[in-house]
Amino acid sequence: MSAAPVHGHHDGRKPVPRTQDGVAAALPSAQRMEFYREMGEADDETIGGVLRRWWLRAELYRDPEGDRIHTAVQTGTTPGTPASAVLRRLGAL
Repeated sequence: MSAAPVHGHHDGRKPVPRTQDGVAAALPSAQRMEFYREMGEADDETIGGVLRRWWLRAELYRDPEGDRIHTAVQTGTTPGTPASAVLRRLGAL
């Protein structure tokens, strides 16, 4: 059994800093303006979620397997069980 590293990636890369500047720097230029627009429209209750969502995207863009993973998620061919199905089974939805 293995576990994800506490700091960094399995290939030794450091994760994208979870800051507005860190996320913006890691995004492709085509995505950066959309990120800034969403951050600018966020209020104090939603800004953390916006930053978190874009941080995940930035990590995915940096991943060499990112395109393959994104396609698999979009087409529903990723391995495993969707969280919504697990929650439904547990009666949480």
